[in-house]
Amino acid sequence: MALALQTFPTVKDANAALKAAGTRYLGGGTLVVRAANEGDVSVSGLIRSTDPALSAIAVAGGKARIGASVTMAAIARHPDLGALAKAARAVGGPAIRNMATIGGNLFAPAPYGDFAVALLALDATVDTEDGELPIEAFLAKRDDSRAIVSSVRFTLPKADGFRFLKVSRVKPKGVSVLSIAAVLEQAADGTVSSARIALGCMADRPMRAKAAEKELEGKKLDQNGIAAALAAATEGIAPITDPIASAWYRAEVLPVHLGRLLLA
Repeated sequence: MALALQTFPTVKDANAALKAAGTRYLGGGTLVVRAANEGDVSVSGLIRSTDPALSAIAVAGGKARIGASVTMAAIARHPDLGALAKAARAVGGPAIRNMATIGGNLFAPAPYGDFAVALLALDATVDTEDGELPIEAFLAKRDDSRAIVSSVRFTLPKADGFRFLKVSRVKPKGVSVLSIAAVLEQAADGTVSSARIALGCMADRPMRAKAAEKELEGKKLDQNGIAAALAAATEGIAPITDPIASAWYRAEVLPVHLGRLLLA
C-alpha cells in the first residue's frame, strides 16, 4: 500500500494535518518507516514539517534548547553539548545517527530510546503544540499524544555531573540490554547533595530509579556509600524480555552496572 506524504512549512500546520485518521508524523523515519515496511496497515499517510525551528540548537546561559528534528549525529558533534555526546553516540550506528531525531527518540519503545533516558535524568521539558510538559509526565502519556514535539529544553549539567552508560551484547551499535543516565551533585565534603537516575529497558519506556536516588543523598560515592542505593535499584522496575535479554537477567545485572557508573 502506497503512503501519502504531506509536507508543511510550520509545525502548527503539520499538527492540524496529523489529526486525520491513519496519519503519523515523519521525523527521521527510523520508527515509522520501518513499521510501514513491516506491514503496519494502520499507517496510511505521513506528515512532515520543514519548520527551521525544528532543526535548531540554542545554548545560552547554561541552558539548552534542541529542536525535535535535530539528529543524534548533530548532537554528538555540537561543541556545547559535549556532555551528551556519549548518549547520542549510543543510538545505533553512523547511518542511524544521521537520521534518528531527538523527537523520535522520545517515542522509541524499549530496548530503544537511549537518548530519552539521558533527557529524563536531565529533567528536560518537552515542548509540543499543546504546551510544555516535564519529560516524566510526557513519557507517561506519550502513547496517547497526537501533538508534534517541537523541542526539548534542559539545564546543562555541571562539569562531570552527568554520567551515561549503555550495556549491549554487540559492540559498538547493539541494542540495549540496559542503559543508565545519572545527574549527580556533590557537596564540598564529597557527599551527594542531589541525584537523578534514569533507567532504560527497566520498563517499556525510560523510568526513574527514585529509591536509589533517595539512598544516595548524603552518601559518598564509594563502595560503602552506594551500597544501599544498589540494593534499592530494582525497586519498582518491570524489565522487558526480548531476544537480547530476559527480564530476570536485566534485573540481575542492573545493580552491577549502576555500581560501575556511580564509581566511575
